[in-house]
Amino acid sequence: MKIHIKNGRVIDPKNNIDSKLDVFIAAGKIVSLGTAPEGFTANQTIDASDLTICPGLVDLSARLREPGDEYKARLISELQAAVAGGVTSLACPPDTDPVLDEPGLVEMLKHRAKQQGLAHVYPLGAMTRQLEGKALSEMNELYTAGCVGFSQANVAITDTQVLWRAMEYAATFGFTLFLHAEEPFLAANGVAHDGEVATRLGLKGIPSAAEALALATILRIAQATGAKVHISRLSTAEGVDMVRAAKKQGLKISCDVSANHLHLTEHDIGYFDANCHLKPPLRTQRDKDALSAGLKDGTIDAICSDHTPVDDDAKLAPFAEAEIGATALELLLPLTLKWAVAQKVSLIRAIELITQASAQILGIPAGDLNPNSDADLCIFNANEYWKICPNTLKSQGKNTPFSGLELAGKVKFTLVHGQIVYQQAH
Repeated sequence: MKIHIKNGRVIDPKNNIDSKLDVFIAAGKIVSLGTAPEGFTANQTIDASDLTICPGLVDLSARLREPGDEYKARLISELQAAVAGGVTSLACPPDTDPVLDEPGLVEMLKHRAKQQGLAHVYPLGAMTRQLEGKALSEMNELYTAGCVGFSQANVAITDTQVLWRAMEYAATFGFTLFLHAEEPFLAANGVAHDGEVATRLGLKGIPSAAEALALATILRIAQATGAKVHISRLSTAEGVDMVRAAKKQGLKISCDVSANHLHLTEHDIGYFDANCHLKPPLRTQRDKDALSAGLKDGTIDAICSDHTPVDDDAKLAPFAEAEIGATALELLLPLTLKWAVAQKVSLIRAIELITQASAQILGIPAGDLNPNSDADLCIFNANEYWKICPNTLKSQGKNTPFSGLELAGKVKFTLVHGQIVYQQAH
């Protein structure tokens, strides 16, 4: 299949390209930008006038709910949501049921995802067996089965000896550990940021110190072992400062922030809006400003969706009992663009934060438009507004704090391996 995409604005952060170019695709690969290769005859032409063409988005954290939680979402629904949002590669945490701590489970998930022919799925394996934080998983076998890194998802390791051994092991083999920084005893039973809103609403709080304490431990052990560590979903000003200092010291540290935390604060909980029950909790305006500043100065490396679909009933419970999470795969692009406009960040830099930067952290061949690389593309209208209506989202999870909001950034086409896997219906 040969495709000619014409008249579009091509943005490729890795190669510092931001100009009007035609894109030529053959046999699932990008064969040329600008001029057609000799003898190239397209089977299909896409007119991208007024549209932006960029590498397919790469998401660092998207729960697909398979295996085990199919009542919340299914692989097919979430991968359709991914491509509808321009996401062509994604990492999924290991907190499925059963947990991704067996090579066979990883292979099965990879196989089932590949059969759908939609976005590429890159599993993160469980760092410890059953995510119990006691015995290390067979990381090498899981890596061979297709895991791109290892994680405890939202489950903290209380035993620092286990964390130390995990980092030593990871450092030996060059694996990346994806860790969520939260001290479990300080955060126990907490459901919101420990501040004025939680106090007023009578909700149990999680102090900022819970992130800082866990982060201090992680950074100190990373320094001692030389492990490569990615901090998932940073949420506090103090956390940003600590990562900035660690990077200056030369630690092999990267981190991301969820799109939710760039736009929302504890005040968005309002009168117990369960769609704002997230982990980490929504923090203060000061924290939100620090996260933005950290993204702008390069302390924070990437933006993730933290896509966590839940069933409707689980969000109807009172705030403290409602299940954690929000649907976000289809909102990653527009929320990133909204942040970039507000912060006066260039489009090429904004795209980098959800393509090349994320691909680099995962160590996967994605996030650029190099000749001969896979033709995984997102073609979108940066200026077209659309209203977020939960019932029109492809994800089985309909819960989002942004319901009813109008956002700019509408995906028109998504290509994976040079095949059109999503096209906006007219």
